[in-house]
Parts: sequence; C-alpha cells; structure tokens
Amino acid sequence: MVNFGQSTGILRVDFDAGVGTPAGVEVMSLAEFRRRGAVRFTTPQRPDFHHLIAAVSGTLTQEVDFTTYEATPGSWLWIRPGQVHRWGDLSKVEGHLVLFESDFLDPMVAARLETSDGPVQYDAVDDPAVDLAIEHLCHEYGAVGTSPLDVHIAILRHLLSVLVLRLADRPGGLPGPTEDSETFRRFREAVERDFTKTHQVADYARALGYSPRTLRRATASAVGTNAKEFIDERVMLEAKRRLAHSDETAARIAAHLGFSSATNFNKYFQSRSGQSPIQFRNAARHPRGGA
Repeated sequence: MVNFGQSTGILRVDFDAGVGTPAGVEVMSLAEFRRRGAVRFTTPQRPDFHHLIAAVSGTLTQEVDFTTYEATPGSWLWIRPGQVHRWGDLSKVEGHLVLFESDFLDPMVAARLETSDGPVQYDAVDDPAVDLAIEHLCHEYGAVGTSPLDVHIAILRHLLSVLVLRLADRPGGLPGPTEDSETFRRFREAVERDFTKTHQVADYARALGYSPRTLRRATASAVGTNAKEFIDERVMLEAKRRLAHSDETAARIAAHLGFSSATNFNKYFQSRSGQSPIQFRNAARHPRGGA
C-alpha cells in the first residue's frame, strides 16, 4: 500500500501500489485498512498522495495540521498531499478509503481540486449519487482481470473523477476555475516550491510574470487573504509542523525556512503567533500543561 520514510520527525508516506493493482489509486474499506496495520499511522505522517475518507458508521477523528476533524456517518474528508495528519481510533468505525496520486485524475477534475487548499469536509448524507459513485468505484477496483488492464485503469480514472465531482458539487464544495484561480494556482505552486527561499510577494510576481497587485487580487479572490499573508501562513505552518513533530532546534528550522538567523525567525514567529517557537513547541506537545 505505501512506503515509509522519516523526515524531520514526521513519518513520510509514499504511494506504492501493491502487486497486481492499478498504479495511482487504491480503494479499500476501513476494515481492510485496519487489517493491513493501520496502527502504523497513529503517529504524525506526511503522505504524498490524496486521501478520500468516508464514514459509514461510527465517528472517525482525524487531526490535520493542528485542526481536528470528525467524519460522522455520511460525511467525507479529503486530505491533500503534503498535509501532516494523524489517524484517530478506527476500532469502531466502518467506511471507505480511497487513496490516489494527483496525476491519476482526469486533468479537468484535478484542476478543479487545485482551487482549494483543503482539507475539505463534505456532507453527503442521503445523497444517492455519491453512494452510487463509491459503490461503482469499489466494484470496478475489485474487478481487476475482467477487462484489459488499460481499459480497467481508464474506467477507474473516470469513476474516481465522478466521485470527486459529485462531492465537489455538494453545498460548500469546490468552486470552478476562474482567471484569478488560475493565477492563484500558479502562485500557490510557486510558494509551495520556494517558500523556504523567499517570503516576498515581489519575488514571486517577478518569477511568474505578474504584477504584485495581480497576485494580491488573485489571492484575495481565492482565499480571502492577501498574498503576503498567504506566504507567511505557509512559512508558519511548516515551522509549526517541525516544532511540534521533530526535535530540530529553532536555529536549524530557521535555516531551513530561509531566515538569516534564529533571532530573526524567533521575532517573525512571535509576531504572528503571540508565542516564541519554544513556547509553541511546549504547548503543542503538552496541550493540557502536562509534563
């Protein structure tokens, strides 16, 4: 199902399709996930692929980048690649788990997903279209060998796209692409690639061929914040991940995030969180003040 690696105290999880299964997607019940050793996932992990998780019975708690989500019967949770999350107790939960790599989806559907930063929670209670989509996907995934492999993979690709579109069409789902969202998509990709090198809007604008004003407008339209705040939020998220889930020093984290010194990093972190890096680490690891 997956390969494991260690990265700064966070478990890195790489997609690895099993022998005899289509590359790029894996579909299973939560019961099967438990049987395969879900206990390995109770520590913080950073998968490089998408998770679609649905609860059919029971309540599943998932912690994703310091926010707790509860998937109750009929609800779905979509977790994006690169987010740090931790599985909750699966012993009393039944449901579906769909794992897939970004390039497995139809390109149009993948582009729509990229208009959101996720995670996204969907309420699909009593939605027969969603129920039918996951039922059909599960059936086809288990029907390997009944069609030529290329046909089987093409069907899976389209069925997964149908499921994603059905969920995205729910109230509170994903917006369709706009000119601004395409600009924001390029900006977000650049930030994800280079946030450890530069924290300045002007640098991204120059690299992408936009004006800073265009980036500010596109970011405000897409996520309701300005471009500098968006960059800062990404830097802060990575800082918090490393502080909470690794034993790296503040100086080492500062260097990784592109700060000239630990002092500058400390000031930056304090001004945006109201805590020093060490105070945040202590609070994250001992949320109730325990030793």
